[in-house]
Amino acid sequence: MDLILPQLDLPVGRIPDPAPNGAERAKPVRGRPVHLSGYQREGQDFYATPAWVTEALLKRVRLRGPVWEPCCGDGAMARVLAEHGLDVVSTDIADRGFGEAGVDFLDCLTVPRGCRSIVTNPPYGDSGSHEGQSRSPTAMRKFLSHALMLTAQVDGQLALLVRLQWIAGRFVAEAMSAAPFSAVIVLTRRIRWFDMAEKTNHAQHHHAWVVFDHAHPPGQPPALLYG
Repeated sequence: MDLILPQLDLPVGRIPDPAPNGAERAKPVRGRPVHLSGYQREGQDFYATPAWVTEALLKRVRLRGPVWEPCCGDGAMARVLAEHGLDVVSTDIADRGFGEAGVDFLDCLTVPRGCRSIVTNPPYGDSGSHEGQSRSPTAMRKFLSHALMLTAQVDGQLALLVRLQWIAGRFVAEAMSAAPFSAVIVLTRRIRWFDMAEKTNHAQHHHAWVVFDHAHPPGQPPALLYG
């Protein structure tokens, strides 16, 4: 890799002390579960990626093009890649008015002709919003395994935008340790997927780019970078 260097419903509130003399106990204060955003999830887990997120990847990693964006949505990420001079092939399982629709990434046996890299914000599968969709984190591990298989065929690169805590999972750690894991780019700002003016909720999750490169020297540890 060419580096460019410089669902537990938990209550919120104090657990009340036992009430004396059989008096009625105070009810605990309940709040919004920590894993819910307050917004209804989009079908096929569609969330357009803000431009600065893709910019953070491109500031740290020199991609070998052409690039395949297999979950292109409305083209938010693909447009940024193209603006930086990369040839981009854009596909998606759903039709959102951009790229080639009806292409299920998990059914693809090869990368599009000439492509050397895959860059995408993969579906997390939290909503189970379309038939056959697995729920995270299983869906993400399956996506990672398939993407690594495809990029291995062309000695290519793979960059996935993931929640930072996903990296810490035991099964994920095993999969990443066995793969040509070349860098993690931790985003120092949280991503806001929605803009509803004053009603916009604070972003809850930290994200990172995890980058794999089949040309990465064996035994060389991945770089820890920030963007």
